[in-house]
Amino acid sequence: MSKAFTKENDEAEEDLPAERRLPASSKNYITPGGWQRLKDELYHLVNRERPEVVQIVNWAASNGDRSENGDYLYGKRRLREIDRRIRFLTKRLEIAEVVDPETREATDQVFFSATVLIERGDGSEQLLRIVGVDEIDLARGHISWISPIARTLLKAREGDSVLFRGPEGDEDIEVLEVRYERID
Repeated sequence: MSKAFTKENDEAEEDLPAERRLPASSKNYITPGGWQRLKDELYHLVNRERPEVVQIVNWAASNGDRSENGDYLYGKRRLREIDRRIRFLTKRLEIAEVVDPETREATDQVFFSATVLIERGDGSEQLLRIVGVDEIDLARGHISWISPIARTLLKAREGDSVLFRGPEGDEDIEVLEVRYERID
């Protein structure tokens, strides 16, 4: 079959790691900062990077034989990667539901966009921020709202102890503090 009639592989949900996939028929919750980062990346790809690569591909194509032209072949591959990412970002932004933690009513219960201080079973404290699947940054304590620990914490209140069933076994976690503040 001709390549013209085959669907190019989109960066579909199945291609993403499990922690980045949205549950079926769920909303794509995201914080304002995360939404802005996705929008900035899309703008950069569409208005900066893609035009530069198109220009390189056009220049490389004008040099003659395209079958052994590294600039042309790499440029075309990079252009497909950029287009795939543009489609992915466009879809994610279309279904995004922005939740601003700063405008949320004050509560001591854990919901999306909460900043939660917890005490782990070993006595150590950890600060977690519950964010969208496109905002995960474990080094900064940003965990997805669909992650196992976030699902365990959701709807818990300050002072509650919850049982987290993790890969290393069961662990009692105490919710020390719940805040709703800006997440960058």
